[in-house]
Amino acid sequence: MTDYVTALQEAIRFMRKHDRFLIVTHVNPDGDTTSAALACALLLEDLGKSYCIVNEGETPEKFSFLPRFSSIKDLSKDIFTETFSHVIAVDAADYKRMGDVPRLFADDVNILNIDHHPTNDLFGQINVVRADAAATVEIMFELLKAGEFTLNEQLAACIYTGLLTDTGGFRYANTSPNVLKIASELLGYGIKPGELAERCLEEITLAHILLLRRALQTLKITHRKLTASLQVTRDDMREAGASGEDTSGLVNYCRNIEGVEIGVFFHETGENQIKVSFRSRASADVAQIAKELGGGGHARAAGCTIVGSLAEAEAIVFEKISEALGVQADE
Repeated sequence: MTDYVTALQEAIRFMRKHDRFLIVTHVNPDGDTTSAALACALLLEDLGKSYCIVNEGETPEKFSFLPRFSSIKDLSKDIFTETFSHVIAVDAADYKRMGDVPRLFADDVNILNIDHHPTNDLFGQINVVRADAAATVEIMFELLKAGEFTLNEQLAACIYTGLLTDTGGFRYANTSPNVLKIASELLGYGIKPGELAERCLEEITLAHILLLRRALQTLKITHRKLTASLQVTRDDMREAGASGEDTSGLVNYCRNIEGVEIGVFFHETGENQIKVSFRSRASADVAQIAKELGGGGHARAAGCTIVGSLAEAEAIVFEKISEALGVQADE
């Protein structure tokens, strides 16, 4: 823990020493990475610093209530001419999880890497990585405390939202005493937990339901009923009028089936490009499976991208699952 405390202090010095920053999230941002990036922006504002927040992929609109949301730039849509020497990467498990954003890095770039993934490869000059943290915002809260920043309602909303989404509404195994202690403190700053839960976890789009109807027709139960999987094609996305945001949570329908240990969701995002999401219930380490396929994540939630058709991706993934479970797909 001493190394972690030292890293927090190094991060604070880094933020105080420089004036202009690029804040980077991982590709296809979720609630935690979005909340962590916006919390980081607020801390930099507190220090009188300037920043630019960039990610590759559209940030889900359901997080638009968070402060500074409109400041987030999408690399695939916005044009950039500026390069940055001082970068803060949040919730990116490894360098490639930032997508194409590193092309904005100057030759003399220095990176502050803030993350909670056990697969993080420590790509920063400063690495504030705590694998037992439930979310990156948990680390942002500890950074805030270590740097004696002023906690206010806006920061509380960001940090609470990240905790809420990455713990599945405080239901997942990563819901630690520290998480609940932080959440309790944040509630004292005027945030409305019921409204945040409704917006971030409960409310779904019609496109999501239409997509779910199509996905359920592809349900496969394999590996002695220990694995369940769903698929969505580009045609499904078009017919449902869906965006990437509408696929959120589909993998959970697989994992939640009684007796299933591993849930898998295959999403065809382009020609010969399949995004794979994994969830596990108790014993399987899906982060290791994802890592072997070029991805990463957590023991209970991970993902990767596979080049090939849906059938090819399924065969590759099922083989890895067979190795992990010691059970063949057709048993």
